[in-house]
Amino acid sequence: MKYFIAVDHAGIQIKAYVKEFFLKKGHEVIDLGTNTNDRVDYPDFANKLCKELINNEGSRGILICGTGLGMSMAANKFKGIRAALCHNEYSATMAISHNNANVLCLGERVSGLGMIHSIINAWDSAKFQEGRHTQRVKKIDKLYMSCN
Repeated sequence: MKYFIAVDHAGIQIKAYVKEFFLKKGHEVIDLGTNTNDRVDYPDFANKLCKELINNEGSRGILICGTGLGMSMAANKFKGIRAALCHNEYSATMAISHNNANVLCLGERVSGLGMIHSIINAWDSAKFQEGRHTQRVKKIDKLYMSCN
């Protein structure tokens, strides 16, 4: 699996840990920044990641900011993006298995490293269950179109 990862200044501390986790699992990881503690605007990095994801079908993304809220709000503005803010392993599993989420949003300031590990492990292990969930995901994707 190809993963894109992007963070703002409030997500820089756990980015290396998350990258290393996915690399050890044999995934390709493309780092889209930021790479310093200098203040940046999270929508810029959500934008960068979502554009890459849309152009790389079948890939997934990881967005990290202080709470994960800003990144998830920005990412979900893109057609074809289903970003899930997860604070535990159950929500990470359900985001994939029922909602076929393609972006995981994390909050560095609200989740400890142990919980981050549990979340990304659950995310990586989950599979979309399809069936009745496919129709629901298609309805989610149509919501974007109905707003335009």
